[in-house]
Amino acid sequence: MALVYVHCPKCQSIDVVQCGKQAHGTQRDRCNNRDGPRTIFLLQYADKGRLPAVKQQIVDMTLNGSGVRDIVRVLGVRSATVIDVLKKKGPAVKQVNERRLKSLDPAQLDVIIRQVKDAAVDEMWSFGGSKSQQRWLWHAMDHQTGQVLAYVCGTREDETFLQLKALLAPFGSTHFYTDGWGAYRRHLDPAQHTVGKQHTQKIERKHTTLRARSQRLVRQTICFSRSLFMHDLVIGLFINRYDARFAHFQSGS
Repeated sequence: MALVYVHCPKCQSIDVVQCGKQAHGTQRDRCNNRDGPRTIFLLQYADKGRLPAVKQQIVDMTLNGSGVRDIVRVLGVRSATVIDVLKKKGPAVKQVNERRLKSLDPAQLDVIIRQVKDAAVDEMWSFGGSKSQQRWLWHAMDHQTGQVLAYVCGTREDETFLQLKALLAPFGSTHFYTDGWGAYRRHLDPAQHTVGKQHTQKIERKHTTLRARSQRLVRQTICFSRSLFMHDLVIGLFINRYDARFAHFQSGS
């Protein structure tokens, strides 16, 4: 007789007991590990969208340019499942590069100023639902390293830039490079502001990467989100994983 241990998919504990059956007869199991969430799970799901590996594929395909309908066709899951999986990633998305902040000593402001002395800021056009609902990605990067510091999605108005400026405050940047858009001229000290393409080449090049990797940022695309919430979420997921290596974002979490 062979003995096969059942592992909890959350904590990998083998302290698992049977916990009744589903209406269609599938056996349920419960993890009794007191250090974990005491999860109830199935070894075999009738709905593929419940499988952790499929959820991982949904996130991976989204961050590699696939739209919701592409994922539905390839993985054979429902569109509601795809949207639900992505929405659950929302709390993990950060608008500020917290990992970069934690690497700095907040007690030594002069260190912060030296490490993020110059910041390049720019905005990128996109839309959600229809082209009448324009959505602009405002982001700032360390001019020396090319690492994204913070981003905001919103309209191309002063209020959105002020939100970004507030997120950048902890980095202690003393000089900004921009393309001269009116919001920058109105809210940045001229002595700390340089206008010109010479110093914005890195961030413009990052635009090219973003448009190549995220179909929602392509100017002529059929891969767009119907809601602004999903539009901002997918862009945030991409930036958090690939662009800035923000705080401890894990695709499989």
